[in-house]
Amino acid sequence: MKSDAEGGGFTTPEGHLARVGFALGGDEGCIADARQHAAAFLDQAGDDYGLLVPARTKDLTQLVVSELVTNACKYAPGPVLVELGLTAEAVEVVVWDSAPTVPTARAADPGRIGGHGLEIVKAVSEGLSVDQEAVGKRITARLALPGVSKDAPVRSLP
Repeated sequence: MKSDAEGGGFTTPEGHLARVGFALGGDEGCIADARQHAAAFLDQAGDDYGLLVPARTKDLTQLVVSELVTNACKYAPGPVLVELGLTAEAVEVVVWDSAPTVPTARAADPGRIGGHGLEIVKAVSEGLSVDQEAVGKRITARLALPGVSKDAPVRSLP
């Protein structure tokens, strides 16, 4: 995770109010499981810290989780790791998979069926980055909580 000192705009792990991680097997039900984990995490973290996590932010978080996990299951063999973090300013979604290929968002094409996931994630996220790992890659999306204006420029995807 990038820190503010590195210019990435993400908070350090110590800046998180709550964090959770879980592994998915990549099977048919894992995408729905990931969405359910995300909703439960935001409900619990919001309750625990008295932080208002609006329904729209919950919905967008589930959408981002769904799109990133779908891509990981579709293009990468093996397990998928998901980490969710909540700060006072944002929800952070991190998805790791075993494929080393860095994804690129395609140009918008209303006639294309499928292939819009990364476009969607870019459109609803305040920041998006892809980091290649020793094995695979880690994609991090940041969704701002309403009422908090925070510049979070991160490496943009092509």
